[in-house]
Amino acid sequence: MRMSRTIALLACTAALAATTAACSGATTPRAAAGGADFKVTPLSPPAQGPLDTFTWSLYAEPYTLDYALAYDYPPNTVLANVCEQLLRVTPDLRIEPGLAVKYDRPDPRTLVYTLRPGVRFHDGTTMTADDVVASLKRQMDPETGSPWGSAFKSVDTIEKTGPLEVTLRLAKPDILLHELMAASPGTIESAATLAKAGKDYGTPKSKINCTGPYALDTWSQGAEITLEKHAAYWDPKLAPKSERVKFTFIEDAAARSNAFLSGTADGGYMVPSSSLGQLRASGRGTVLFGPNTAASNLAVLDFHGPLGDIRVRKALSLALDRKNIVKAAAGGVGVPAKAPAARGAWALAPEKTAALYDTLPEPVYDIEAAKKLIHEAGAVGRSLTLATSTLAPEISVVANAVQAAGRQIGLDVKLKAVAPEAYSSIFVDPGAREGLDLVITSGYDNTPDPLEFYQYLRTGDFGNYGKWSDAEFDVAFDRANAEPDAGKRAELTATLQGIAMRELPIIPVYEAPHSVFLGKRVTGAPTGISQLYYPWAATIGAAKK
Repeated sequence: MRMSRTIALLACTAALAATTAACSGATTPRAAAGGADFKVTPLSPPAQGPLDTFTWSLYAEPYTLDYALAYDYPPNTVLANVCEQLLRVTPDLRIEPGLAVKYDRPDPRTLVYTLRPGVRFHDGTTMTADDVVASLKRQMDPETGSPWGSAFKSVDTIEKTGPLEVTLRLAKPDILLHELMAASPGTIESAATLAKAGKDYGTPKSKINCTGPYALDTWSQGAEITLEKHAAYWDPKLAPKSERVKFTFIEDAAARSNAFLSGTADGGYMVPSSSLGQLRASGRGTVLFGPNTAASNLAVLDFHGPLGDIRVRKALSLALDRKNIVKAAAGGVGVPAKAPAARGAWALAPEKTAALYDTLPEPVYDIEAAKKLIHEAGAVGRSLTLATSTLAPEISVVANAVQAAGRQIGLDVKLKAVAPEAYSSIFVDPGAREGLDLVITSGYDNTPDPLEFYQYLRTGDFGNYGKWSDAEFDVAFDRANAEPDAGKRAELTATLQGIAMRELPIIPVYEAPHSVFLGKRVTGAPTGISQLYYPWAATIGAAKK
């Protein structure tokens, strides 16, 4: 299975030189009537020469550089260049070999990874199977507190079975675990460094010692992070074109846009949607849009309140004016979402996307039908609480739209403002969800498989914020997660998608492409969400010879 995907990737990469259309079918959102004009491509124009350094803007400072705790855009945007995984997600959302040169599955409950020989950590030592065992086992250790721990719940043992071979034995088949070896769960760090750093690992007090094309140089908390080129990097096609990279942190959307316009920052991912028009028209650089696995949804947090009635959930969905939400929240660059998992999440089996996603009905906007459901449910005048935050402009835009929708159909939607630093807690701390009925999420798949998204709706899953439970869904999930063929697994995942759309534990809102701003001085960056696990900075160089 792995070899055939690699061949497919090579064919696709070659085609990208001429056109991206053939390879991005599953990742390209449909055109939105009345929306802004945009085109999705996985790559920016290639670099024309080397650079001494460039500056990259993050919308927030990473809270950690510990791969086991990295669960958000800022830390993974940095770590993608410093630490590597056994597998790799490519710019056009495929999975290819990374630090593991080969993968075998001799039976459904055994995964065997053959490691790439001669790979050097940043301190010059050579990667071995002992490092892989230590790195993976650390994810499972409760003392680590890793949010990825649940990804390993089917693992019985992780063992060194050769100098360059590691074997995982599972309690039951788990295809997703293997695919997540291309994301944070599959990250490899030096065992000696982990032991030496202890609890300081991943903080500004300690060093990171991975195998990526860049090494961590400095982390000046509150100011900047700098990386320097790893001269002994193993992959010549991703040898860094810049000697150094500097990351700065700008939370305010307007200030971040000004940094792009002034040239203080050469570029950055996740361009503030409120500034898309200004930046695209500025002539100071280019805004590009790339493949995305993310979608903006409303996650139900409390099924004991009004939203415990499916009629109320359906009514709220019917009352959302998604086309106007796309205009206001995404600058018109997006489309109404047809399902909780984005269209781009179906990239591993793009030949299935048309039949399994595109044929879904467009979301309906029908206030009168919504009012009728609210009356039938006896929910007129009932109130529910939605979390909102200034963390990102689109959160407050969607929150206000939901409140307006509720007002139109007889629901009293109260907005509870949550501090930006506390908003993320809603997704990791059950206590932070108390008193909340709904939260706006921008959930994304780390791998291009929609099954990854739907795993979070399993009974008892870490990401099942509202503790929704459906026995039919759980059985269907296990069936899909045991299917190694990506095409057949996509068909089984469509069953999960159907149940989710019928029961609406998550209400789809809209999906938008990933975005990146590149100033006139630089080019070469991948444009899509692969930047979370692909060493994107290595490909950035001078825009001119």
